[in-house]
Amino acid sequence: MPTVVTSAKGQVVIPKKERDRIGIKPGMRVAVTAVDDHIEIRPIPDNPVEHFHGFFKSGSSLTKALSDERRKDREREDKARS
Repeated sequence: MPTVVTSAKGQVVIPKKERDRIGIKPGMRVAVTAVDDHIEIRPIPDNPVEHFHGFFKSGSSLTKALSDERRKDREREDKARS
């Protein structure tokens, strides 16, 4: 497991082998998240919308579920008013 040393500003250099492995290129934005006792660094795609388009195709439609829930709410309200 490679190790790095933090600078006075808390900066680290991600080893080339690890950068290449996950596709981090110079100037690329990354997400940095503290998880329990460690930090995770993930590359952010140049165009996140395009990258994640269709990501949840196999699952249920959140839009349809929300629409169905709103329809049920309206039906309950209409019934309560009657």
